[in-house]
Amino acid sequence: MARNHIHSSKQISTKSTVLLLFASVVGGGALIFYYLWASSSSAVYTSVHYNWIREKNDLVTLPNFSNETNKIAEFKNEKHKNKIPVPERLLSGSFADLDAPETKWEEMAPAPVPRLDGASIQINHLFYVFSGYRTLDHVHSHVDVYNFRSNKWEESFSTPKEMGNSHLGMASDGRYIYIVSGQRGPQCRTPPVSQTFVLDTQTRSWESFPPLPQPRYAPATQVWRGRLHVMGGGKENRHTPSTDHWSIAVKNGKALEKTWRNEVPIPRGGPHRACVGVGDGLYVIGGQEGDFMPKPGSPIFKCSRRHEVVYADVYMLDDKMKWHTLPPMPKPDSHIEASWVILNNSIVIAGGTTEKNPITKRMILVGELFQFDINSKKWHVIGKLPYRVKTTQAAYWNGWFYITSGQRDKGPDNPQPKKVVADLWRTKLSDLLIH
Repeated sequence: MARNHIHSSKQISTKSTVLLLFASVVGGGALIFYYLWASSSSAVYTSVHYNWIREKNDLVTLPNFSNETNKIAEFKNEKHKNKIPVPERLLSGSFADLDAPETKWEEMAPAPVPRLDGASIQINHLFYVFSGYRTLDHVHSHVDVYNFRSNKWEESFSTPKEMGNSHLGMASDGRYIYIVSGQRGPQCRTPPVSQTFVLDTQTRSWESFPPLPQPRYAPATQVWRGRLHVMGGGKENRHTPSTDHWSIAVKNGKALEKTWRNEVPIPRGGPHRACVGVGDGLYVIGGQEGDFMPKPGSPIFKCSRRHEVVYADVYMLDDKMKWHTLPPMPKPDSHIEASWVILNNSIVIAGGTTEKNPITKRMILVGELFQFDINSKKWHVIGKLPYRVKTTQAAYWNGWFYITSGQRDKGPDNPQPKKVVADLWRTKLSDLLIH
């Protein structure tokens, strides 16, 4: 206004108009700024406990939506004298960390390589950890073996060239490991492989096995009551969930039938679930519907995000081949296919992924240790992991619960996935279980 050379009779009117306009702009700008601040991912993510080591990271974060929404509503109603109602936005809190006891972890010698979306089987004192991604552009084609007696990684050997590198279905009868379908190659390559293999862990020899009727990504797989069961998973496009359920009789690493048998479909389809056989029950826990797909036309099958629904569902198949719905997990959980052990008639599950941040749509990792008591059919949150992590590989030996590998979070204040790790940790599981 200092540059305006106007007759004095018009200056007062002009100044008043400009000041009124300036005040309106500032007031509106303040409201917009406040709304953007409250809606952004820069608000503080809160958790009841952290026993994790803090490190520098990008602060994510999930605002306290109910409080911030109330503030915005109050601000708007004051501005408009309560003439404009503002509905409160209600969002699920399932992505938040759950209250859990402090847990003491001991760090052991890391695995020879970092791996994500690998698979694993424990047979007695040996822990076989298979393949997986090192990065989205590099996959492994070998097995690393950890010896719990010596607490050392003692051996590595190659997998067959035709075998998948990630998203494998895997189960064992105590000597032979059955490896079913999965993805070969990096990124989000389609279609999945149809080949199925058997590893004799005593001779380290590989044999072929009857392929599934249709190939699958990360199907729930388990040897139960003399049959190899394969169900769910992702269909050929990697995204569409399957509810198909097949089984085949097995003994000593051989199929006793020429073809797979159709079984009662699983109530809800999808990949990345835990599948556990205990007594007369076959339990299928957690998982998701949908997965990343290759970008259309990409020559390298570059991954592109798709809508995913992570769930907490738990189903049990009884010896009469009837499905039962059991109490759900404490929070939705996926990417847990090899993240479990059985101890004292309980299933213990570590980490995973849960519902996405509703604002940023980013993946949120799980940092809790869950216990499902098979007798009482109740879930408990019994501890916290060293950090949030998905597709970690779990095992149990001589009182110790072990986890290795997977993709960890960005830090205590940021539950988004970042670094693929080779870390190996252990904790005294008997001290954590709820009886």
